Amino acid sequence: MTFPQQYFRAGVGAVIVNQQNLVLALERADVLGAWQFPQGGLEMGEEPCDAVLREVEEETSIPSNYLDLIKTVPDLLAYELPFSAQNKKMGRGQVQYWFIFRFKGPDEVIDVSKGGEFYSWKWIPFKDVVKNVVSFRKNVYCRLFEFYQRMI
Repeated sequence: MTFPQQYFRAGVGAVIVNQQNLVLALERADVLGAWQFPQGGLEMGEEPCDAVLREVEEETSIPSNYLDLIKTVPDLLAYELPFSAQNKKMGRGQVQYWFIFRFKGPDEVIDVSKGGEFYSWKWIPFKDVVKNVVSFRKNVYCRLFEFYQRMI
């Protein structure tokens, strides 16, 4: 593949819900005020469920034993990056498998400083993440929110 505009990267994402039904939101280090869920790319030969657990641990330090899978979102969801953000690694955007997990650990295990991608984290209502996600991901987050509302 010569041009990034010709492909979408395969990826995964996680909605992590605590006992109060708040979701874990991560504030981007490069765009303060922009919040999102843990997400990332699939590595060659990696299964989506394994990838999402790896990404969650890399980005939040939450080990898999503190997560219970509640649901797998049945549809693949995609977003397109702005042209200026497209590159060889990310391509035109991502097509993602999404998973919803229940967090069953102490907040003290959450640490977003290791990965460098995020500045801070907090538990907030799902709709607040939708309001504060970067515009090119908003469609995906609206679809996730619709699925989540039908689920609870």
